[in-house]
Amino acid sequence: MSALPAPAGAAPAPEPAAPHRRRRLPVVLAVVVLLVLAGVGIVVTRPGPVAGWLGDDTGSAPAAAAATPEPDPSDVLADPDPNAPMPSPDGVRAALDPLVGVAALGDRVNVSVADVTSGQTLFAKGADDGTVPASVTKLATAVTVLAARGPGYRIPTRAVAGAKPGEVVIVGGGDPTLAVDKKGFYPGAARLDDLAAQVRTALGGTAPTSVTVDGSVYSGPVYGPGWDDDIPTGGYGGAMTALMTDGARKDPGAASGGAERVAEPDLAAGRSFAKLLGVPAGTVKRGTAPAPAAAGGTPAPGTELGVAQSPPMIRLVDIMISQSDNLVAEALARQVALARNQPASFDGAAAAMDAEVAELGLPAEEITLSDGSGLSRNNRISPSLLTDLIRLAASPDHPELAGVFGGLPVAGWSGTLDDRYRGAPGTAAGAGAVRAKTGTLTGVHAIAGLVTTADGRLLTFAVLTDKVPGGTDTAQPALDRIAAALAACGCG
Repeated sequence: MSALPAPAGAAPAPEPAAPHRRRRLPVVLAVVVLLVLAGVGIVVTRPGPVAGWLGDDTGSAPAAAAATPEPDPSDVLADPDPNAPMPSPDGVRAALDPLVGVAALGDRVNVSVADVTSGQTLFAKGADDGTVPASVTKLATAVTVLAARGPGYRIPTRAVAGAKPGEVVIVGGGDPTLAVDKKGFYPGAARLDDLAAQVRTALGGTAPTSVTVDGSVYSGPVYGPGWDDDIPTGGYGGAMTALMTDGARKDPGAASGGAERVAEPDLAAGRSFAKLLGVPAGTVKRGTAPAPAAAGGTPAPGTELGVAQSPPMIRLVDIMISQSDNLVAEALARQVALARNQPASFDGAAAAMDAEVAELGLPAEEITLSDGSGLSRNNRISPSLLTDLIRLAASPDHPELAGVFGGLPVAGWSGTLDDRYRGAPGTAAGAGAVRAKTGTLTGVHAIAGLVTTADGRLLTFAVLTDKVPGGTDTAQPALDRIAAALAACGCG
């Protein structure tokens, strides 16, 4: 696959909106996606396979609980109207042209807007040009990991008997949400105290004497290529190891987002596990689990002593997108690599994600990745590939991809859009009508997602800028005015 070009100094002239040279995906929204977009769906009811993905008990509820059901929450987004008039390309261009050329966004503003149901391109400016996407990369990570692993897949953390009597090997599978106990950062996470209880039961009268940490499922550097120098210690990134607890946070009670991370997450988790087993922390070392043996002790080396399973993939994707969690994103990218029998490294994950995009029938020449979180400045994604990814996830042919939508922040309501579309002039129309993933690095600002027009038509859009001269205080409102203009648009 050929690499995409580096950002150019000046943005190309606006492209004609239609016809567009890229092929169209025949996509019609599935009912489950409409429910998710309306702010209910899997959060309130989990019909069909979704209940199984989330590990819900599908049995009958107790009579007392059934007698006092909780009321459904109010819709955040209005239901899209499949019969609503579609904006015309000329109308959309008239609404957006004055906004995409503002100085606050710099001289490289690449945009794609398309109708979700028909796939018609409504606006294209540098739409096929590879652009630094920042955290919008997580949309590609979400789609590819759901395609590769499936919504119900859980990441195991295993404990096995070591080569020496009493040695316990904890084998990291790449679950970044693993907790030490019930005070973990991520709700519903697998827990080391549960795993330790399984180990004690399996060992019977044999007392644990040492803990070995096996993180060999991952390989390569622990920090990503193209990361800014301050990312490893700045709180938004951290060392990627196959075993960690609470996303490598020192304090599981720290707020979402920037938080101090431990330098060696695998050893820190191993020490916590040793404490739960009553083993001195000084015994913890790195190593590899022995192959299962028929003899050599009770239990025999390599015998599984316990396993702790992560939340299902659909929930991990929701966490990644709603919180823009970079370490979760990198862990999920490595799951794509493992599913495709590639090395679980930054390079292996990036190559596997690119290959998964191609296998989904999308133009892989328009994506070149170095990581799964978007922290890398080496990443390139075109806006039109992002709108294609979103439309593909909405397709009834790919119900396994619908989990992408559950965590998308809602403008003026949740996640990274909670405090946007409120006070900035020209953005109010987007509040409650825009649902999108944002991305920010110094000089890079991006947003991609869905918007419901004033007429009830559902559009997908992506705006990527990677030569922004100022800061977030001017760039983000300028981006938000573009999405808000689509929300307010009749644009016939």
